[in-house]
Amino acid sequence: MEIINFLINSIEVIIYVYLSVAAVYFLFFAFMGIFPYRRKNHPAPSIRKMAVLIPGYKEDIVILEVAEASLKQSYPSASFDVVIVADSFKPETVQALKKLPLKVVEVVFEKSTKSKSLNAAMEAIGDSYDVAVVLDADNIIAYDFLEKINQAFESGFEAVQGHRMAKNMNNSMAVLDSISEEINNHIFRKGHRVAGLASGLIGSGMAFEYGMFKKRMLAIEAIGGFDKELELTMLRDGIKIEYLDDAVVLDEKVQDKVVFENQRKRWLAAQFIYFRRFVWAGIVQFVTRFNIDFLDKVYQMVMPPRILLLGVVTIITAVMGLLSLINITWISETLALNFMDWFVIWTTVVLAFVFSVQRKFYTRQTLMAVLTLPMGFWLMFTLLFKLKGANKTFIHTQHGVITNGKK
Repeated sequence: MEIINFLINSIEVIIYVYLSVAAVYFLFFAFMGIFPYRRKNHPAPSIRKMAVLIPGYKEDIVILEVAEASLKQSYPSASFDVVIVADSFKPETVQALKKLPLKVVEVVFEKSTKSKSLNAAMEAIGDSYDVAVVLDADNIIAYDFLEKINQAFESGFEAVQGHRMAKNMNNSMAVLDSISEEINNHIFRKGHRVAGLASGLIGSGMAFEYGMFKKRMLAIEAIGGFDKELELTMLRDGIKIEYLDDAVVLDEKVQDKVVFENQRKRWLAAQFIYFRRFVWAGIVQFVTRFNIDFLDKVYQMVMPPRILLLGVVTIITAVMGLLSLINITWISETLALNFMDWFVIWTTVVLAFVFSVQRKFYTRQTLMAVLTLPMGFWLMFTLLFKLKGANKTFIHTQHGVITNGKK
């Protein structure tokens, strides 16, 4: 009986420590994100030649709007090229793109990936660029986006992440995805920069020193999560990533359950893969070089997703509260932790969310969206058991089809 109790207590404590560390981590960076992050701007920055790379797979619905918006920049038109990577586009779409003042690189792959498209684009356009800007085929960048990216490079950064935010909030799923994006921005980007650590990448709305990016992309063969591999290798090599909170790029948010499942499955699979690949290197670099940016990113790969953290901690806290009310002696004697232990974690997680969610989201629409959180939690939980093979298959997220008749 003592052995069984020991096993139960050990599992309980391991789970508690794992969730506690994640909760404190979220709260710390959520708190740091409250404070302003001040960057140094240069009054007369050098004008760099930029390649705005927009890879797309069957994105006929949105690509023309995105291409036209990308051409309308305050940055000197002679100093940037918009490059559309057309993977499996319709002929009429390609012809329409070729009428615009941009470059079109047509590609066809047996197995399409974003990294293959980006590599094909840079091979086609050559090396006469200083900065590579990466967008998704649904991204709309602000008028001054490239101008602000250029400012960051003037400060000496080789990698920059812009502020990606929602293009649409037309249903509850899109609202939750929008809030999730802004929480990520608050914690993993702004909060990290305020604390002196590197910003996280998102996968689009980002820019890199061209030569460095081209060289690193040639070594990446990821089917999903190429930005995670890129981020980990850059941080491993001491390249700091800047975050521009005022460089806005609009991104279409998830609107239905199927797209949510496909997208999150790809993300979860990538996290576990890269954690296994980089965990030892992260520990070694922290010990030998005190590379905290790299270790921090490796830890993020094994953290529980926020919706799972909130859901699991809420369920356990509620169960422990119920057991304390019932007051069954043998249960209280078996468990190592009590209701208050779990309530402290639950409070920590809730505070992290409170600090991270912007005031603009405190609306009736958000309240209605919150009612779908249990479904989101269940979907994420079940995805943990469906990850096999997710990293071996290209999962396409269709853009441009806005439900409820709103765009």
